[in-house]
Amino acid sequence: MQTSDFDYHLPETSIAQTPATPRDSSRLLVLHRNTGDVGHRLFRDVSLFLHPGDLLVLNRTRVIPARIFAHKETGGRVELLLLRRRDELTWEALVGGKGLRVGKTVQVDNGPKAEIIEILEGSERLIKFTEPIELYFSRVGNVPLPPYIHEKLTDPERYQTVFAKEPGSAAAPTAGLHFTPELLNDIQAAGVKIAYVTLHVGLDTFAPVNEDDPEEHKIHSEWCQLSQKTADVINETKRNGGRVIAVGTTSVRTLESAAFYASRITHHGLELDAFTGATTLFILPGYQFKIVDAMITNFHLPKSTLLMLVSAFAGREKILETYNLAIREGYRFYSFGDAMFIE
Repeated sequence: MQTSDFDYHLPETSIAQTPATPRDSSRLLVLHRNTGDVGHRLFRDVSLFLHPGDLLVLNRTRVIPARIFAHKETGGRVELLLLRRRDELTWEALVGGKGLRVGKTVQVDNGPKAEIIEILEGSERLIKFTEPIELYFSRVGNVPLPPYIHEKLTDPERYQTVFAKEPGSAAAPTAGLHFTPELLNDIQAAGVKIAYVTLHVGLDTFAPVNEDDPEEHKIHSEWCQLSQKTADVINETKRNGGRVIAVGTTSVRTLESAAFYASRITHHGLELDAFTGATTLFILPGYQFKIVDAMITNFHLPKSTLLMLVSAFAGREKILETYNLAIREGYRFYSFGDAMFIE
């Protein structure tokens, strides 16, 4: 298995620059793994592929306005992109600017000061604010859109899911962007249960795998949480023969991480307990899924860990063949793009 096995050519015109309006008017490509059959619908038709007794699992993380501008004592401009919160004052961040060595301080525009306290990998730094930066988000923070989106987002809420609740992500769990409150209500009314997990998405989700052998790639950890309430609903669904349908690769990673870190074998089979913590689970072809029976996901970047994850679920050749079909059929790709239902 080589990283080049997960490459494909995507015309720039296929990259969605703006979200669909309304949210559920995006397109939905339905892939049946066992037969390879493909169907084309609108996302609002997703309930046609859900059955009473199924469980839909959503990631309720909320994107924080993590892009912050500051200046050095010399007046030079600095950009901070907050990645992970270590404690009340300390964050891991990507920094843009020269000479940002340990001990250097910067002044956030209309906000507190911050000191560089450790150099991490590349342009990542550990920085410590003089006050909790969250207090200033409303006036200094900007939503960090992915680098392939060049259009200005007029409404920042369009880069949040309608069920976003727990602040902490540097990027949105984009498969969830297609849902509206009305669609979720209709799904529940049809006898499909809904449960929530939390995984705070890091910017590494956009990073390509640069190693020739993907197994040599160091995947960064992300914090996730599965409550006992959600674990109980999953266990009940499995016992009753229902399917667990993960919305987004972030929900997939949370569920499968819980299966690895917080599961037990009973006379019903594998069952989950609550799990909270960091996960470094890297799902590659050959992985045996333990919880996820179907997934809703967007179209992912070439050579990315996310493309490798969906390839593990549906087969690499089948996914690449389906992606090429989607390109020919005019589907929109990446964060603001269309969706797939893989069952």
